[in-house]
Amino acid sequence: MYELKVTVTKVLGTCTADPPMKPGDYFTVRDGDIRIPEGGYICLWALQSILPLLPAKERNIIEAQEDDWMWRVHHAQCPDPDGRVVFKIERVGELKKEASVGSEKDVA
Repeated sequence: MYELKVTVTKVLGTCTADPPMKPGDYFTVRDGDIRIPEGGYICLWALQSILPLLPAKERNIIEAQEDDWMWRVHHAQCPDPDGRVVFKIERVGELKKEASVGSEKDVA
């Protein structure tokens, strides 16, 4: 599995969240857990758009790249009625399971 970083890259129009999302806001996903930095937040409209992509982006694939389309997905956007917030989804580290303990360790 991979650890992911999801970052706001741009806001097109107006973000209606309170407070509004802004470029540079981010959260990470590690082993299925969403980790928001202290003082950070994520808009529910944005999260519902990004959420279906996260498990697929976290996983290791055994198929060849040409047989799986998920490696080409790097951006998602929210359905805000007054604008769009664009998020970049990137892999930032690979996680490996320890056979004896069952916990994951960061190897990147």
